[in-house]
Amino acid sequence: MRDEARRFARALVCTSTDERPCEQCRECQRSSEGDGTVELDGSGKSGPLFRHIGDHPDLYWVDKGPGGTRVRIGQIRAAQRALRLGANEGGYRVLVIADAEWLNQNAQNSLLKLLEEPPDRTTLILASSSSAPLAATIRSRCQKVRFADETGMSLRGDDLPEDRAMVLRRFDTIDRAGLPQLLDWAEEYRGNRATAAEAVEVLLEVGSSWLGERVRSEVDAGNKDLRTKLDAHKTLAQCRKDLVQRNANPQMVAERALLAVRRSLV
Repeated sequence: MRDEARRFARALVCTSTDERPCEQCRECQRSSEGDGTVELDGSGKSGPLFRHIGDHPDLYWVDKGPGGTRVRIGQIRAAQRALRLGANEGGYRVLVIADAEWLNQNAQNSLLKLLEEPPDRTTLILASSSSAPLAATIRSRCQKVRFADETGMSLRGDDLPEDRAMVLRRFDTIDRAGLPQLLDWAEEYRGNRATAAEAVEVLLEVGSSWLGERVRSEVDAGNKDLRTKLDAHKTLAQCRKDLVQRNANPQMVAERALLAVRRSLV
């Protein structure tokens, strides 16, 4: 998703009339990134609040940075100030907010003001694996674009990363798990919050896809009573919101999600 969002931003400033980004024009050469991109720090203490995409002065990038748990209001305000200065090249400007699902509430409020009164010839890209954690007022002012899965992986594909494959195998046997086993599973999401929150995000992503698979299977089998599974799916969506917007304890979020999935199978 990050790569697709970056490519989308670069295409907006590409001057080619054919495939974009063309990788040949001056704008593409300036926006090309190597392996040494600058790491951001949401507090601004150990790194910048935002950076450019490559060396292009009109392409801006914001994320929560390694080890960060939020995209913070200071980052949005800093990017907003930069955008208000005007385009350096006199053309389009683009701000990519990667990890948009990790915008905290204050950052979302600040972003809303930018969305309501965006500078001229400026595009904002909110790259998120789920729109659920974003406030309805944010979503209503955005146009949804579904990026292709940059890994090309499917829930049952051979290329599924091992961390997701392990979670999937456990969901496949959750109907045989009792309360103690579920609590033990949730307890694995203790420790450093940034690490635990990212792991719970994987749990929620796989769990949502797994529930969707079960729903489709039951629809194909003619089962019309899907209320418990749909309710569980809503619970997982709410868990994602709580994890991001309310700084919820990852272990407690995992407990709630696992219990909701298990109840839906009774």
